[in-house]
Amino acid sequence: MKNIFLSNLLIIALISCQNQATSEEETNTSAKIEESEKEPTTPEATEVWNPKPPVVNVDPQTNIPSDAIVLFDGSGFEKWISSVDSTAVKWTLNPDGSMTVKDKTGDIQTKQNFGDVQLHLEWQSDPGSSASGQNRSNSGVFLQSRYEVQVLDNNENDTYVNGQVGSIYKQSIPLVMAAAPTGQWNTYDIIYRQPEFDEAGHKTKSATITVLHNGVLVQDHYQIEGTTEYIGWPKNEPHGEAPIKLQDHQDQSGVSYRNIWVREL
Repeated sequence: MKNIFLSNLLIIALISCQNQATSEEETNTSAKIEESEKEPTTPEATEVWNPKPPVVNVDPQTNIPSDAIVLFDGSGFEKWISSVDSTAVKWTLNPDGSMTVKDKTGDIQTKQNFGDVQLHLEWQSDPGSSASGQNRSNSGVFLQSRYEVQVLDNNENDTYVNGQVGSIYKQSIPLVMAAAPTGQWNTYDIIYRQPEFDEAGHKTKSATITVLHNGVLVQDHYQIEGTTEYIGWPKNEPHGEAPIKLQDHQDQSGVSYRNIWVREL
């Protein structure tokens, strides 16, 4: 009987010690949380020194970042192929360092595939065009060969607003119309994040796009619904990295491009 009594006392003592240790641990944890939540009392307490961002220099003459990939500088089409049959580009290379869409030769695309990017390019509408609506200097910039930022001369030339200059074609109306006068050069600066798909091919995250047109915000982190279709609803077939494509609208558009570079994000 005495042995049973002593055993019970020992068990009670062990449980008491465990409870005390747990209580002390909880107290210490609570104290640490309270300590971490306290307002810092020195400037050093909120300073982060690492990791340091990589240094990127910007060329003062071209304004091209040192980590950019130059896709077109006027010297030739080395970074591009025909989207039709992967042969050499048939567009016109101009003496001023630009290129012009050659009607009915087809779209062109980069040889390299891309995902998330910062893209810069400049484009010019045809000052001699007398067409109207969607036929006046129509082209387009396609991210991953699927998602189009519309290029169009809308100066005194109305069209459906989800297909005007600066739109995400048939999806997102631009916040403002910021086009340069007909025949002058425009700039597009585009931040694009690609969509994500699960193993079954279902889209789990939409692509997003931000567009500055001549320095003016016209698309603000828009969530792309899917492919930018001329007819029908957006499609969401799974894909990975893909080329950047420039459109031949096949209507004697006369659109020219220059100074194209990209940064992989």
